[in-house]
Formats: sequence, C-alpha cells, structure tokens
Amino acid sequence: MLIKAKLRYIGAIALLALLAGCISTTESVFTEEASPEKALQQRVELARQYIGEGNWEAAKRNLKLAYEIDPKNAYVYEAFALVYQSTGEYELAEENFEMALKIDPDFPRARNNFAAFLFAQQRYKEAEKQLERVVKDSLYSGRPLAFVNLGLCRVQLFDTEGAEEAFVRALAMDRTNSIALLEMSQLRFDVGDYRNARKYYGTYRTVVRQQSARGLWLGIRLARESGNLNDESSYALALSNLYPDSIEYEAYKRIQAP
Repeated sequence: MLIKAKLRYIGAIALLALLAGCISTTESVFTEEASPEKALQQRVELARQYIGEGNWEAAKRNLKLAYEIDPKNAYVYEAFALVYQSTGEYELAEENFEMALKIDPDFPRARNNFAAFLFAQQRYKEAEKQLERVVKDSLYSGRPLAFVNLGLCRVQLFDTEGAEEAFVRALAMDRTNSIALLEMSQLRFDVGDYRNARKYYGTYRTVVRQQSARGLWLGIRLARESGNLNDESSYALALSNLYPDSIEYEAYKRIQAP
C-alpha cells in the first residue's frame, strides 16, 4: 500500500545561493582607474550577476578579463565552473571546480557548489565527501544548508542514520528549514514512527506557503494512517489541483484503485 522505493526521495539538492547580492549589470564601474584587486573583484561580481541572468557570453567575457588580471584566482575558476555547468559543458565545469579548490582548498562556497554539481550528476558518494569537508567549517555562513545537502546525499546512499544526523544538525541551526523538516518527517514515517513524523510534518506545514507535491503525498499517507479522512481529502484535492501531472498524484491514484 505504501510506495517507498522510487518515491522515497523526490527532489533535488538544496543549492546555496550561487550569486552575490544585487549587482547592477552595468560595466560603467570600470571607467575609473581601479587597483588590479578591485578590478578583478568587480569583474567576478559582474560575471556572477550575468550568470544569474543567463547571459553566459557576457559572464565569460568578464571572467576572461578577470583571468588576465590574476590567472590563479579561485573565485574566477569557481565562476567559470558555474557558467560551464549552466551551459552543459560538464567536463569543463568539473575542471574549473577542481582548479578553484586546488588553489584555495578552504573555499567552502566553491566546495558546496562542486558538491551540488556532483549531486546533479548522481555522483552521491563524491558529493558527500565534499560536503563533509564543508560542514566542518564552523565559520561558513552557508553551513546549515550544507548540512541539508549532506543529508540529501545520504538519503540517496540509503544511509538513513547518517541522513537523520545531518538533518538534525541543520534544524539545530535553522528550525524553519522546510527541506530538512520534510525529509525528517519522511524518514520517521518510513520506519513507522508516525508520532514524530506528524510532528515534523506539522512544523513543515507552518513554514511553507504552498506544500510541494511530495509534501502533500506524505500528508495524505500520514492522514490515512491516523484515520483523519478530512485531512486526507484536503491534501488529495490540493495534490490533484496543484500537481495533476506529478508522480505523487499518480501514486495516490494507484492506492485509490479498487
């Protein structure tokens, strides 16, 4: 009755923000003479803004100029890696991630983004290895999400104990992380711990504006397990209206079949 195998984990790794803050996509900032270090920083920041806009050629143009200033700068290689990843040039992306980390092994954002790249390639063990290094950096501002990413890797590796450990660490730092809450609810549900599954799920519902298809599907099964027909009907209606083409809705229809 419960469909676990392929539906146990549906989703993608929680990427940290790849881009810097709001940066105007004007290159007029380079009209005044600036130090090489400042010029390089501005070029990389502008390139990252272009990456966010999907303007790959403009991004590469600025990164080439930054490379000419300093061909051994880890930030330049990381940004090149993001461009190549976005354009499907995966070998070049990997080469540039590796070069960035060779130059600066203590560059947690690049290592986290490299882990996200590896995860997308379904190279979960390699991604886990990178993230285990990221989460050791207690000063890294993205550490809570890195723990979430680590948990997602371990889910894919069927390491449920390790996954729970990572999600609990993430929630200790950020109690409102919806991904960690939903994953913990799913993991507790899978082992029959419905009380804690409902606890995590209840908190998940309070921190999201709209549930995902996966969240609604879990809600249906939790409601069915507790005999709450009203909640089950409500979640099923939302799933059919919001995600009619989802595999979660197909799974729901199968359990409804006579």
